Amino acid sequence: MAFLLGLSLLLTAFSSIVTAAELDSKVAWQKISAGALVIDVRTAEEFAQGHLPDSINIPYQQINQAFKQQNIAKDRSVVVYCRSGNRSGIADKMLESAGFTNVYNGGGYQTLMMAKD
Repeated sequence: MAFLLGLSLLLTAFSSIVTAAELDSKVAWQKISAGALVIDVRTAEEFAQGHLPDSINIPYQQINQAFKQQNIAKDRSVVVYCRSGNRSGIADKMLESAGFTNVYNGGGYQTLMMAKD
């Protein structure tokens, strides 16, 4: 029982490390500079208030359907972002579950803007 509890704590700590690493703004900007498709998964109203240059607005609830309709390649480099990283994290997982292999959670809009060169 103690072993399972220890393993559970270890896995929780590891998943937090992976999440923190994924939210590295510098990595997101490197991917964007290399040609990644940039998707803002916030609402249309949030997008209208400000967004990253050349980003496309697809609310996270619609992302799988939109990618399928637009016939986006499963190996296309994609950076998703939102206000804080939560909705983009959901979108990231949704796309990965649909077979997309090169999706990166860029985190929050303000954080990305502050990290821009």
